[in-house]
Amino acid sequence: MTLFSKIASAAAVSMIALMATPALAQEKITEFRIGILGGENSSDRLRSNECIRAKTEELLGVPTKIFAPADYNGVIEGLLGGNLDMAWLGASAYAKVYLTNPEAVEPVLVKVNVDGTFGYHAIGFARADSGIKSLDDLKGKKFALGDPNSTSGFLIPSYELNKAGYSTKNGEFFSEVVSSGGHEQSIVGVFNGDYPASVTWADGLGEWEDGYNSGALRKAADAGLVDMTQLVQIWKSPIIVEGPIVLRKALPERVKVDVTGMLASLGFMDKECAYSFMAGEVLGLKPINHSAYENIVEVRRAAGN
Repeated sequence: MTLFSKIASAAAVSMIALMATPALAQEKITEFRIGILGGENSSDRLRSNECIRAKTEELLGVPTKIFAPADYNGVIEGLLGGNLDMAWLGASAYAKVYLTNPEAVEPVLVKVNVDGTFGYHAIGFARADSGIKSLDDLKGKKFALGDPNSTSGFLIPSYELNKAGYSTKNGEFFSEVVSSGGHEQSIVGVFNGDYPASVTWADGLGEWEDGYNSGALRKAADAGLVDMTQLVQIWKSPIIVEGPIVLRKALPERVKVDVTGMLASLGFMDKECAYSFMAGEVLGLKPINHSAYENIVEVRRAAGN
């Protein structure tokens, strides 16, 4: 039995137990709301997550809606305000939610790569014809970071680059450090020559020409937005813990178990949906809890939340 078969079986047992509990069976919701972080255009985000919306609506028997705010903060505020029930957050966005209100959400699942790990990397990249092959080649040039609440697009690159002596303050190493707005904007911006270099996220597995196995580069390549042979990697961060799928803590337990069980089985029950939802080739999802994110919470706390 595979890891994910065990997870699905355990979820099924839990659901049976919950259905047998009258108090829990009486708990009801009238709708379910899913938030999607920024990073690509709204229509692509809605399309990538439609299969999850439909499956959740069928599972829970209530209208299920997707909300795709323009930036990460829209999802963060939606979760903090109790206006969203579920989201797949980056580790930094989760840390912000936790630091603001530790009772707002709980991490339940994390994406697992094809090699069984559940991490990814911030990837620095430039155009292949730019002559830029490393961070040193960016001295005096413009550099683009992503959304301020992005782990791989902002928090970790800022921390790691400054630690290594590449100051992200304007004029100290780079001529200017700007915000692209999100992962897709960073990738397309570099490809189109708007920025000499930027950062995004990828699992670092598979082939560069494919955009690796999963991540923002893979999504951009699959969508035909970029030709990966025209881009080159110039930097890679240490491994970053994959961000969690979170559920609103105040949801009925029955709802939380049902949704968690459905998502946990996605990798082997509907591979096409899993590919769309999780940005490429993955093994599936596995349980996770807050302890996996304590280091990111401390980095975010040190950065002033």
